[in-house]
Amino acid sequence: MSETRIRPRRSFIFTPGLRPEMFPKALASGADIVCVELEDGIAPKDKPAARARAIKLFESPQADDGVERIVRINSLREGFGMADVRAVLASDSPPPALMMPKVRNPDEVVLLDDLLSERGHATRLHVIIETNAGLEAAHDIARCSPRIDAMFFGGVDMAAELRCENAWEPLLYARSRVVHAAAGAGLDVIDVPYLDLEDADGMERAAIRARDLGFCGKGAVHPKQIAALNAVFTPSAERIAQARRIIAEFEAADTGLVVIDGKLIERPVLREMHRIVAIADRVGAG
Repeated sequence: MSETRIRPRRSFIFTPGLRPEMFPKALASGADIVCVELEDGIAPKDKPAARARAIKLFESPQADDGVERIVRINSLREGFGMADVRAVLASDSPPPALMMPKVRNPDEVVLLDDLLSERGHATRLHVIIETNAGLEAAHDIARCSPRIDAMFFGGVDMAAELRCENAWEPLLYARSRVVHAAAGAGLDVIDVPYLDLEDADGMERAAIRARDLGFCGKGAVHPKQIAALNAVFTPSAERIAQARRIIAEFEAADTGLVVIDGKLIERPVLREMHRIVAIADRVGAG
């Protein structure tokens, strides 16, 4: 993954494709990612209307406001998903990125990549690992397409598939496997939203746990959660300063490793340093 595509992904929020008037409010919510929803949040009878309205949102030029825009399509193994893809391919102004739910194997992603390439669309991809089959194939999925920018962990569906409680400890292995797969492919990895709107402390604890496990962000189900999520996933001023220094040292040295404060630092850490700087630039820090 090239450094030019590194960006903050500390928080994301869904906005319904059926209600395009809510899109500007979501963009102003402070979330790093706004995802227009066509999948679980839309009733089957409303999916055609939601699809048409979502595609129409991108007919106008989008502001350069630092917010990443994504459309969550339906699964490619369903008729609704194939209809979503046909609508994207038919558009001359497609969404900048698509979120693929319930991905089970790399073939699904490769198929969509091939279709987008044939059409000439530069649309990026985000994949959700929320099935047992997807968890098993997570490492292959993470590496199957250069269009993929991030992996998302879908805890609700995963818990149902694994027949376990939707809680931190029962899902720790699954979360860790997704983090491992994403890190190995140089992708960002984002955790499932915390569903209890009235438990702000619980959400913050869950976000800290996810951050410490290796996630770079977490979803929100309401705008009031976003500020706390951004705070948890924003590096400290000291960490930002260190990242800028490491980047500068590598640029000056033009080698595969440098020594800073007596510690050997190798080039693979640069991606994380650039991600930290991207966050700092987004929030105007450091």
